[in-house]
Amino acid sequence: MTGMLKEIKKQKYGVPADVISVFDDIYDKYSGGPGNILDEEFSRAMSERLTKELRFKIFETQGGCNGTGADKERKAFATEHAHLPLEERLAKFFETFGKRRLTLNGDGTMTLTFKCSHGYYKRAKEGKIAALPPTVEGYFERCAGGRLYELQKALGIKLKIKSVDVSPLSEDVNNPVVFTFEIEE
Repeated sequence: MTGMLKEIKKQKYGVPADVISVFDDIYDKYSGGPGNILDEEFSRAMSERLTKELRFKIFETQGGCNGTGADKERKAFATEHAHLPLEERLAKFFETFGKRRLTLNGDGTMTLTFKCSHGYYKRAKEGKIAALPPTVEGYFERCAGGRLYELQKALGIKLKIKSVDVSPLSEDVNNPVVFTFEIEE
């Protein structure tokens, strides 16, 4: 959360000082304690105090699971497949990294259906989450930033978060979430 707090404080986002102080207070109160409490309180405050567009911009630089040890593999993949058209790179990405369904849309966007093996899904599978917590959208907005990070590294493209659809979780808390990214030229 240290990186997230630093990002929120950057002038380019224009977050008012009184809102920043809320995040400072949350960080001071919950850092050093169980990590999920800090994450949940931070996510709740972000959902309540920042616009979705601003959250997306912040998560594009501070998403969940950024740089988690797979960067060498992602960079190698990008180098090996750089010569292929994007559609073919997506197919190869799925073959190589699995668990992710990628769709190249005709409107300059890409859709990713994703279900990770840790975090939220692990707790849901273990029966620790029976219903959607109020911070679930914020959790997966942050997750979108992590998926954006890995896709950019592996595919060698620039993306922006367009939407995060958590509605499949309403039917079953184990259903994958759908992320849509804008492809920037």
